[in-house]
Amino acid sequence: MKREIIVIAIAFVVRFVSFGATWSSGCHLTAVIDTADYPMLASAYGLLHRDLMSVLGSELSIGSPGEIEVSINPHCPDLYGLSQAFKLESETDGQISIIGSDEAGAAYGIIELTRLLGVSPWEWWADAKPMPQETFSLAEGYSTVQSPSVEYRGIFINDEDWGLMPWSCQNYEPAEPGRIGPQTTARIFELMLRLRANYYWPPMHECTYPFFLTHGNREIAKKYGIYVGGSHCEPMASSAATEWKLRGHGDYDYVNNPEMVYEFWEERVKEVADQPIVYTIGMRGIHDGAMQGAATTESQRDVLTRVFNDQRHLLARYVNADSTQVPQVFIPYKEVLDVYNSGLEIPEDVCLMWCDDNYGYIKHFPNAEESTRTGGNGVYYHVSYWGRPHDYLWLGTASPYLLYQQMEQAYESGIRRMWILNVGDIKAAEYQTELFLDMAWDFHKIAAQGPQRHLQSFLEREFGIDVAEKLTEVMDTHYRLAFVRKPEFMGATREEEWDTPQWRVVKDLPWDIEYINNRLSEYQGIGLAVKEIEELLPQCRRDEFYQLVRYPVQASEQMNIKCLSAQLARHGLEDWNRCDEAYDSIVSLTRYYSELQGGKWRGIMDCQPRNLPVFAPLEHRKDSTSMPMHKKPIATINATDIGGESYQGLGYSGSSALLRQNHTYPVSLPAQEDKSYEVQFCFIPTHPLIGTSLRIRVADDNGNAMEFDYATRGRSEEWKENVLNNRSIRSFYTSNAQSLTIKALDPGIILDQILVFEL
Repeated sequence: MKREIIVIAIAFVVRFVSFGATWSSGCHLTAVIDTADYPMLASAYGLLHRDLMSVLGSELSIGSPGEIEVSINPHCPDLYGLSQAFKLESETDGQISIIGSDEAGAAYGIIELTRLLGVSPWEWWADAKPMPQETFSLAEGYSTVQSPSVEYRGIFINDEDWGLMPWSCQNYEPAEPGRIGPQTTARIFELMLRLRANYYWPPMHECTYPFFLTHGNREIAKKYGIYVGGSHCEPMASSAATEWKLRGHGDYDYVNNPEMVYEFWEERVKEVADQPIVYTIGMRGIHDGAMQGAATTESQRDVLTRVFNDQRHLLARYVNADSTQVPQVFIPYKEVLDVYNSGLEIPEDVCLMWCDDNYGYIKHFPNAEESTRTGGNGVYYHVSYWGRPHDYLWLGTASPYLLYQQMEQAYESGIRRMWILNVGDIKAAEYQTELFLDMAWDFHKIAAQGPQRHLQSFLEREFGIDVAEKLTEVMDTHYRLAFVRKPEFMGATREEEWDTPQWRVVKDLPWDIEYINNRLSEYQGIGLAVKEIEELLPQCRRDEFYQLVRYPVQASEQMNIKCLSAQLARHGLEDWNRCDEAYDSIVSLTRYYSELQGGKWRGIMDCQPRNLPVFAPLEHRKDSTSMPMHKKPIATINATDIGGESYQGLGYSGSSALLRQNHTYPVSLPAQEDKSYEVQFCFIPTHPLIGTSLRIRVADDNGNAMEFDYATRGRSEEWKENVLNNRSIRSFYTSNAQSLTIKALDPGIILDQILVFEL
């Protein structure tokens, strides 16, 4: 049996003074740890050993006695009733004490010690080399008690075709094509442990050999204390997209072939019943498709009801006789949300996981009934996506300010059981991944800090306090410009619009020469600033800087130069040299990335995923039409100028604000007599918090009034334009008015800017 108390003792040549424990460079450290019974502690111990060598040059070996004590004690008063919690403190006799409420809590306490040593979670994944120190001290009386805000916190590796999969099987862990093996999986789980994540959806594209059919992967999950799950179309720990053709028989159809589908699930549940799994329940079609055999919403609802019963019977038979004690999640994604809304009944103990619209806007928040479910609520969120209206798989430019706002809204709405982030290949989305998981670990700490300060703290840790303030300004501009238009969207093309080939042709954006030049000037400014900051960094920081800052900023800059100088060239306002040189620069930047650290990252970064038209060299063609005219407002009013709850950094302005429901806000118009105006209200294109509407009422001082609803439905044309532009616009026309009022009739309305145009 496992011992309830484990003591890790570390003895070392060190001096103790009044400020607590001090470890000297080169000292020898010893530890006592039960690695056989507690594999997650063994993994955390391994990271501590590595980090001590990097920071202090100190060996860590197994032995006793010692001066650090790590124990598992669920009855500790500070931890009572908490899971995955720890207390770390520096005691008066120079000891460092770590108490965990359980094995995971104790492991996270050890990881906290590595953080106190100054080691970045990105030590391996972004080559964030720890800085050597002469001593490490922890002040007497230092104490921290931590526990997660969200029970299951994790990542989904997705659309791995152009990054993680080829890098793994061709470079890091050479294997047969498509296989992501246990060495790669261990590196992913090591990162997750450092980020205090415990929930993983493995890659599931047809190009990748299945996670559970790859020898060694499931054992690695146990070692790192990771709950393995499955995406919205991968129930019962079975990847239908890849595994059905290997293990299944007939059609993946629960109407016409239920026996074989049941057997497919049963085989997997029997195999993994002894390890941590969050079981996704329900059923969709193969690879993100609608259910086979049931064409209507009503028939899908009937099939899903039967599927739930059968799947939970499997869990009761093989995992726990009381299936309500087995963690389960149902994910109403895409068409399944319609089935859910038609009256589908979900077992009370099952977590309901709500989804964003793939572009960062959560589509549903729990109502009063959903909020009280014993299974709780979760969220599946994207910072990388393949699909319509256009992919964004390349540069990790998802706005951290939007991510913060949406996850804050999720948490405050009661979504606190499961959070999972679609991170693509991990690379290029490093910062968004950390922000998401930091919020999931300690929501209140990050809320008190605010998103911009979190970003600056991240940059301080990685690159030093001397450059962090300037670098924060650079990254703020980088994320704001990408919020207006992501680099992948710069060709004005769309994907999966099969009936309209015109969307495959790179064309003009609705911007005039002045707007284009201003945008390019901003990009060139941050591109130059990145070079200047890099020169201030020690050589050991520059590969990390390239991965986290220089490549995404400069590649975004060059994509904008390529597409916008091409727009000017098509109208005879510039030659084609700058466009062609920008394409070459992107290729060169990516080639350099591949050779970092002696080729460590060769294959991880593809600058033209799916070979979409926007990534190709652009055709030199003339356009006989006129250059687009960008209508210029005579006044621009940021939302924070009229009041409301500010959302720092969010929107075109960086000054968006939440308008309180049923509160009236005054808007002053330019003081001109006998003038008519179009007033554009520019909103962040969120989805309704409650019900189905996002209504506002606008009135001028002449008594004219109008009510608008800017909520979108499904994948409408307006929704597509909204997510490509990160903006929803409604116009109000007025004559001879001096002022307006705007009133939010529904909760959750976020205003970015008000633009006033003279008619």
